[in-house]
Amino acid sequence: MKNAAIYARVSTPDQHVETQLYDLRDLAAKRGYTVIREFEDRGVLGSKSKRFGLDAMLSSARRREFDVLLVVAFDRIARSTKNFLEIVDELNELGIEFVSAREAIDTSGPMGRMFITLVGSIAELERSLITERIRAGMRRARFEGQRLGRAPLNIDHGALVRDRLAGMSLTSVGKKYGVSRASVVRFVREAQRRKVAAAA
Repeated sequence: MKNAAIYARVSTPDQHVETQLYDLRDLAAKRGYTVIREFEDRGVLGSKSKRFGLDAMLSSARRREFDVLLVVAFDRIARSTKNFLEIVDELNELGIEFVSAREAIDTSGPMGRMFITLVGSIAELERSLITERIRAGMRRARFEGQRLGRAPLNIDHGALVRDRLAGMSLTSVGKKYGVSRASVVRFVREAQRRKVAAAA
């Protein structure tokens, strides 16, 4: 009998992780797995937020505390295709099977392993195509004489520096000239540096 862990995630506070947990417990029972750990992240956007449940699951996996990981669907565990492949690859290296209920993927079987290889190939092709499109766009822009990178800020640096040195707050100066507080600090420092260099 294999020991299993469950990972569940919901993106918004109004969603209920219990639905995923119920379905995965049922799946584990049907397959004869013993669920020893359940990990969850609530109200967490996969692409942006820190996921403490996922981190705890991976730490448990590295300690070989379970044999199988059960998830409801790919998008519950991964931020992106690349992230998904990294997680599944690490689980495979640790000898842990990965089972996704919605996609009916089980990496313990030949079809599951073939699917993972196929997804990896598609992800690699996607990265190559994106890179080539970016390079082609940059070549076309250069050919057409377009400027690459950020356009210079069209502001009166001297007036900005004078306002700041006269006591105007960073926020006020930033709003007046349409720049960030960090840019105000940088412009003032550069002006003071030039003044010191000129006096030397």
